[in-house]
Amino acid sequence: MAAAASRGCGGVWRFAWQRGARGPVPAPRGQRAVAFNARGGVVQPEKCGLAPWVPVVGLEIHAQISSNSKLFSGSQVQFVAPPNSLVSFFDASLPGTLPVLNRRCVEAAVMTGLALNCSVNKKSLFDRKHYFYADLPAGYQITQQRVPIAVNGSLSYSVCIDNKMSQMVTKTVRIKQIQLEQDSGKSLHDDTRSQTLIDLNRAGVGLMEVVMEPDMCCGEEAAAAVRELQLILQTLGSSQAVMAEGQLRVDANVSVHHPGEPYGVRTEVKNINSLRFLAKAVDYEIQRQIEELENGGTILNETRAFDSKLGCTVPMRDKEAKQDYRFMPEPNLPPLILYDTKSLPANMNHQQVVNIDWIHERLPDLPSVKRAKLVEQYGILPEHSFTLLNEDGLTEFFENVVTQTQMKPKKVIGWILKDLLSYLKQHSLTVKESPVSSFLLADLLNLIEKKEISSTAAKQVLSELWKGEGKTPLDIVKEKKLELIQDQKELEEICQAVIDGQENEVMAIKAGNRKVLNKLIGLVQRETQGRANPVLVKQLLEKKLSE
Repeated sequence: MAAAASRGCGGVWRFAWQRGARGPVPAPRGQRAVAFNARGGVVQPEKCGLAPWVPVVGLEIHAQISSNSKLFSGSQVQFVAPPNSLVSFFDASLPGTLPVLNRRCVEAAVMTGLALNCSVNKKSLFDRKHYFYADLPAGYQITQQRVPIAVNGSLSYSVCIDNKMSQMVTKTVRIKQIQLEQDSGKSLHDDTRSQTLIDLNRAGVGLMEVVMEPDMCCGEEAAAAVRELQLILQTLGSSQAVMAEGQLRVDANVSVHHPGEPYGVRTEVKNINSLRFLAKAVDYEIQRQIEELENGGTILNETRAFDSKLGCTVPMRDKEAKQDYRFMPEPNLPPLILYDTKSLPANMNHQQVVNIDWIHERLPDLPSVKRAKLVEQYGILPEHSFTLLNEDGLTEFFENVVTQTQMKPKKVIGWILKDLLSYLKQHSLTVKESPVSSFLLADLLNLIEKKEISSTAAKQVLSELWKGEGKTPLDIVKEKKLELIQDQKELEEICQAVIDGQENEVMAIKAGNRKVLNKLIGLVQRETQGRANPVLVKQLLEKKLSE
């Protein structure tokens, strides 16, 4: 059966298939039940008998806590280290070893819970979750199943409408809970020797699992929500959240159903470590499930993996039922007790407790607040504030340039986003790796403001600065002779020569077509190699054409 799929407002996938006469049913939670034809045009269900599908996406995100040591042992946490060199007796699950809770990990979880508008439980419990893998020496993971450290929060994020940054809509996903738990070790598969090697350096590293309710409906929304969470974690310092280093891993739960019907059987796509792959995996899984159901098949409650090379999800194993984990209270850890200012006993040593209010008072400005301040302080567009924060270090770069140049921030942002950022992306460089420092760019922009060079010449200077030869903008201007022509008589002669050679354009301008004047300005700039002040050129041309 032929399928039609397209992105609607906010990039939301809407699917529709020919199913005979069937009246439209309102979509739950405000999701519009709309269908798309083969050309991507909106079709009203009541007019064509198309029945839309509603995709449902929930996420489980594992964020590695920024801490010098592991959650329950004193072993060092380090991304690159020789295999099995950072393993304590407890990490290796030797008999008789006991867990000792890391205070830093608790504080990071509380901080994250507060930033995500959660209720922080003053009493939370640890549990054992049993499953048997070679990289889990104890045969169980210490987690928080019954009473996690934080519950009932929310996260607001923004998505573009039709991929236009100027048209953004804010959405909210509910946070079910945040729980502390151990990471497992790492299995390294050697296919040539048909063996698997185990590295326990990661075993016992502290994780925060952030469980998001199924409030999303496409890959774009899922990726946007995770990106906003990533920015929050990095702002707080509770996690470095570098996905390439496995510090932020996402499990996506995906299902589809018809509007008005119960949610369908879900599948879980495990261990996605890229925002781009997350969006692709979710969208692929939505389409796969709908095609499967339309062909008369059934969706299995299974765990799948995303193959980035093939661009599809592949089965891993049947989804383990909840009772298979055989949850039980962790006998070696007492309840985790937190305090606020009111409940803190007077004789209690503050260094031995975690005070929720104390942490709350010290929360930094979150990304949403930073964006609002950028817009208010510098008068830039809201979409520009998103770009500044999304690129690591770009906000600081922008603010450094603004403080060192006479150019207005609204003009500076154009140079940052159109010229600097495009070059960095073209050469796969980060802001910190840029050969053009904020000082050099500010120096260049000051030359424009002082009317010593034109914007056209400034772009030539910038292209030279990218070479990283240690030259200043002024050095390049003098070397390339890019200074603005100061001799007005010389400029008048060039303008007259252009006018004499463009009879048709001159006639068009005198007939009332003022837009043609821009062509003459461009020709003058070409003659002067960008060394003419365009404002002055326009004035001279207008004067001569009016004579």
